Order: sequence, then structure tokens, then C-alpha cells
Amino acid sequence: MRIFIAAFIAAMIWQLPAGICKCAVSPELPLHRSSGPWCSLETLWDKGLQEELDCSLKNNECWRLLIEKRKMAVGVVDLSDPDAIRFARVNGDAMMYAASLPKIAICLAAFQAFEDGALCKTPWVQRELTDMIRVSSNEAASRMIDLVGLQKIQAVIMDPRYRFYDPQKGGGIWVGARYGRGGERILEPVKGLSHAATVTQVCRFYYGLATGTLINPECSRQMLEIFSSPGLHDKFVSVMEEKVPLNRLYRKSGEWSVWHSDSILVWDREWRRYILVAMVEDRRGEDVLKGLVPVVEEILNPGKP
Repeated sequence: MRIFIAAFIAAMIWQLPAGICKCAVSPELPLHRSSGPWCSLETLWDKGLQEELDCSLKNNECWRLLIEKRKMAVGVVDLSDPDAIRFARVNGDAMMYAASLPKIAICLAAFQAFEDGALCKTPWVQRELTDMIRVSSNEAASRMIDLVGLQKIQAVIMDPRYRFYDPQKGGGIWVGARYGRGGERILEPVKGLSHAATVTQVCRFYYGLATGTLINPECSRQMLEIFSSPGLHDKFVSVMEEKVPLNRLYRKSGEWSVWHSDSILVWDREWRRYILVAMVEDRRGEDVLKGLVPVVEEILNPGKP
């Protein structure tokens, strides 16, 4: 009888929307502001952080050459003090092929469709979105593209409320095809890429999640839950999971051939609260991304483990 009850409970848990039982969003997120609206991320550019980032990256000869060739881009947002957020980037508007990283736009478009009443938030849809983000399922991503529609996804990322893709500013995040064979293809107009991103726009996406300004605070919180507890333990996560609980890491990465990308919102205690986004076009990209984490953390909190 006990075995039967245990099996029944396990089955009921499995049927719940993905993420409800496995993790929870940190109670501090999304951030709340008592006085006025949040500033746009671009206005929070910080000269001191920029100088430290430039210097630290260029101290590595390999990274310096990649940066000069616009084959490496990095964005950092220091969230440790919500009243003094700092932003810096290198090759911030260099659009690159980003493989699975732009799946973040599919997630946003789906939640916008929920809010607009164009899509029902069923347990199946929740699981598909969670698999698409946490374990980067191409099959789930393609099904969500079919469900939401490529043109709807592109309309959301180009919406004036978000501006995650702007051809007048070099491009940005773009989803122009399914993750697999077949289906419609709508390549972005700047470089003709099918799946693209810039680190500035991805930083803006995570900043929106952290501040509860992507659609609204509750939608941002639900998206944060999907992004938490990453299921792939490579790139940034392979370094961070030794220091930070997985349920305090919110992440999406991408990789294909020589293109490597990663993005993460780290929300641990004290100073370790930041956004890091990087893209590299090089066969050594995985190692570059791993090596970037301690360098950025030294900038944000010198001399601390």
C-alpha cells in the first residue's frame, strides 16, 4: 500500500508544470524599486567597470586577438547594488551566430502570447519551454516555434517595448528558423543569419528578467523559474556550480561548430549578483568561456574567492 501511495504521489508530481517542484526563484527576484521606473540598461554604462573589463580581457593575448577581429564579445551587468547597477561591454553590438542562445526569444514570445490570450499555458507547454531552456532541446524549440509562429516571435523581439532586434543598431536577438530541417526560414536582414544575438541585447533580456520588466513582474518571475537550475553543465555552469547552488543560476547557452555562446544571471548572496554574456567564434570557445568567469569575478570583487 505504501509503495502504491508513493508511486501515485510521484506520478502527480510529474504531471505538474515543469519547474514547480524542482526549484524556486530566489525570493529577492525580480527586484523591486520603490522610487520610479527602472532605468534602461544602456544608461547604466559605467566608465570604471568598462576600463577594468577592457584591461582584463586584453591582458590575455588570445582574447585580445579575438576581440580585435570581432570574434569575441562580452557583456557584464553588476547587480550587487540595485541602486547603482553598472553595465559594460566589449563588442557589445557585434552580431554573431548564436545557435541555441536565441531560444530566449521563443520563451518571451510564448509568455507574451499567454498574456495576450493567444496561447494557453498548459502543463505540456510549460514542459516544452522548460526543456527548451534548461536542456536546450531542439525538438521542444521547434515545436514552440510552430506553435507560436516565427512572425509572432520576430514581432515580439522587434516590439518597441523590448527592442531586442533593431536593424538600425546592428541587429540583436533573432530567431529565423526551426532548430532542425524543414519549415519556414526568415533570415535577419543585417547579416542573413538564422539564429543570432548580440551581448548587449542578451544582457538587456536578463536585466528585464531581474527587474521584472519583461512583460510584467509575474511573467518575469515565471520565466526566471524556467531559466533556473540549468540542466547542461558546461561553459559558465561548469565553473559556477562549484561556488553557487544551481537554483541560483539562471542560464541559456548555445553552441554549433566554432560558435560558442553563454549567458547567465548569477544570484547568490552578497556580492555575487551579476549578469554575464559572452559569444566566441573560435574552436577554443568552450575554454575561453570557462576562463572568463574568474576574470569577471575578480573585476567585480577583487581578491575574494
